[in-house]
Amino acid sequence: MHRVFVGDKPIVLTTSIEEEINFKNYLLSTVNMPKVIRRLNNTSLAEVRLIHKNEDKLLKKFLKKLPNVIAGGGKVYNAEGKILFIYRNDKWDLPKGKAEKKESIEETAIREVTEETGVSGLKITKPLDVTYHIFKRNGRYKIKITYWFEMKTKFSGTLTAQENEGITKVAWLNHEEANEALKNSYANIKLLV
Repeated sequence: MHRVFVGDKPIVLTTSIEEEINFKNYLLSTVNMPKVIRRLNNTSLAEVRLIHKNEDKLLKKFLKKLPNVIAGGGKVYNAEGKILFIYRNDKWDLPKGKAEKKESIEETAIREVTEETGVSGLKITKPLDVTYHIFKRNGRYKIKITYWFEMKTKFSGTLTAQENEGITKVAWLNHEEANEALKNSYANIKLLV
């Protein structure tokens, strides 16, 4: 089962059909994605479930429904065990961004963290989950596929928010501060942290 977020509401990709209680079932093969997204955004529905009989093909078939944007990002720890957060669009988030041509996804993640926060000396320690969310750009819906990596750094310099990307704050947050920030974050970030 996969979850693709539209805001904080999930589109659940699944093989099982259940009785609809505060959610709606659709067949993946015939679903009208813009209509489903609008319905999630404009009603009290908690989620949508897209059904396909083959578990192994669910995600692949879903990703063909809308243009894909590939991104890389980091859950970065400093020497004190604090996590690096950014504040953008009135929400706490983790640094991430779009992949550039001829760049590995690991290179994307490190470059984006550095550009958005000013943090350098990043070392990837392990891959994390891939997240999926739908956004609208220039009147078209797209799926952002973000490959996340846990990173460590000994960086102790000044944090620099990339203002031209709408980032207004960058901060190292301890466990309690991170939990508080997650109350004003995105569903897929809550799953990562």
